[in-house]
Amino acid sequence: MSFSGEVRGELAGQIGRARHCQIAELAAMLHFAGVYGRTAQGCYTVGFQLENEAVLRKCFTILKKTFKIDTGDMVSEEDMREIYCKFGDLNQPVSPLLIKNPCCRRAFLRGAFLCAGSMSDPRKGYHLEFVCTKEDMARQLREVIQGFEIEAKIVPRKKYYVVYLKEGSGIVDLLNVMGAHLSLMKLENLRILKEMRGAINRRVNCETANIGKTVAAADKQIEDILYVRDHWGLENLPENLQEMARVRLEYPEAPLKELGEMLDPPVGKSGVNHRLRRLGELAQSMRQAGARKTGISTGISEEEML
Repeated sequence: MSFSGEVRGELAGQIGRARHCQIAELAAMLHFAGVYGRTAQGCYTVGFQLENEAVLRKCFTILKKTFKIDTGDMVSEEDMREIYCKFGDLNQPVSPLLIKNPCCRRAFLRGAFLCAGSMSDPRKGYHLEFVCTKEDMARQLREVIQGFEIEAKIVPRKKYYVVYLKEGSGIVDLLNVMGAHLSLMKLENLRILKEMRGAINRRVNCETANIGKTVAAADKQIEDILYVRDHWGLENLPENLQEMARVRLEYPEAPLKELGEMLDPPVGKSGVNHRLRRLGELAQSMRQAGARKTGISTGISEEEML
C-alpha cells in the first residue's frame, strides 16, 4: 500500500464524537465528492463519487449518524430539505458556520483529504495536495490550512485547482491536525533517516573534497621541491628549508601537522605551511628566470627564504 493509502486508511477509521465535528467532516466529503440526485420515481438520493471502499463506508456512516439516513433507505423530501439547508450547493464553498470551531476545521480537513487529497512517497520527496474543481473551494481550503499556521499554495492544473504543500515540516503539521498520528510518526522516522543520510553524504563529500585538495597540494609541494633539487640543489638551501624539503619528500602523504612533528626542533602547522610556501615561491621564481644549477640567480635572497 502506498503511503497516501496508509494515511487515508488511518483517517478513514476516525469519526469525531461531537455531532458538529461529524457535520463539518461530512460537509467536506459532500463538497469534494458528494452528489445530490433524484430517481425516476421522484425519490431523493445522496451519494459520493469515490472508489475507496473504506472512505465510502465512512461517508455513509457519518451520514447515518448525523441524519439517521441508512444506505438502504430512500431519502425523504423532508430529509433532503434538511440536508440541503445544512450543506447548500455542493459547487460552492462550505458554509463558514460549519467550520467555525478549531475542532470542526480539523474534521473538515480530514474529510477533504479523504475525498480529494493525496501524498507522494516521502522516501522520494515531500508533496501533499488536494485537487479541487472550483477555485473558491481551493481558496477556502487553503485558508483553513493556513489558519493552523501551515503554509499552502494553489496552482491551476488543467481544469482543476490544486492546493499543495511541499515542505516536510508543514506536511507533518497537517497530518497532526487531521489526526493521522501513526502516519506522522512514520513520516518523521523517514525524515530523520533521510536527513541523516543527507548529512553523512555531505560530510563524506566534504571530506573527499578536502582529501583531494590535500593530495593536490602535497603533489604540488613535491613537484616544487624536486624542481629546486634538480635545478638548484637542496644543499644550497637554508638549513630549515633543506630539512623541510627532505621530510616532505620522505613522507609525501603526511599532513602538515605530522610533518611539523618530524622536524628538529618541531614546528607547528603554520610554520610547516610557511616553509613549504617559501619552497614553492623559490621554485616559481626559478621557473620564471630559467635558473639552472650552473649558477643563474634565483632572484630570492637567503633572507627571503627564511
